[in-house]
Amino acid sequence: MWCGAEDDEQEQIILWSENMKSMYPELDLLYHVPNGGKRTKSEAARFKRMGVKSGVPDLVLPVARGGYAGAYVELKVGPNKATKNQEHWISKLEEQGYYTAVCYGSIEAEETIEWYLQQGKTVLMTMEQCGRKDAERGL
Repeated sequence: MWCGAEDDEQEQIILWSENMKSMYPELDLLYHVPNGGKRTKSEAARFKRMGVKSGVPDLVLPVARGGYAGAYVELKVGPNKATKNQEHWISKLEEQGYYTAVCYGSIEAEETIEWYLQQGKTVLMTMEQCGRKDAERGL
């Protein structure tokens, strides 16, 4: 469901997540991947050298739920559809055990994120459980 410009919808999702942290503290881990927007050629080249990848979904929630390692959400508004690069990333993320969704507008994204957080916790091993300590990682 389209409500406004994609940037406005994105801001609404983050505002919603801030307001929902008392119910879902894990929302503190939700973040936006700043891939979109207009850039000059030199800025685009610099971002590419820094590791920015075209097609990475807009939102990441690194919280394991429902058998998934985490969630990625691509936000769309109006008649926009996922690009080939976005479809590629979504497919590859699913192969790696992530939940993915393409959501149209902030309301659908918020409902999707809330549904995801209501799924049972996925049990993953922590670094300590794997027998790795900070010293072993050189920290």
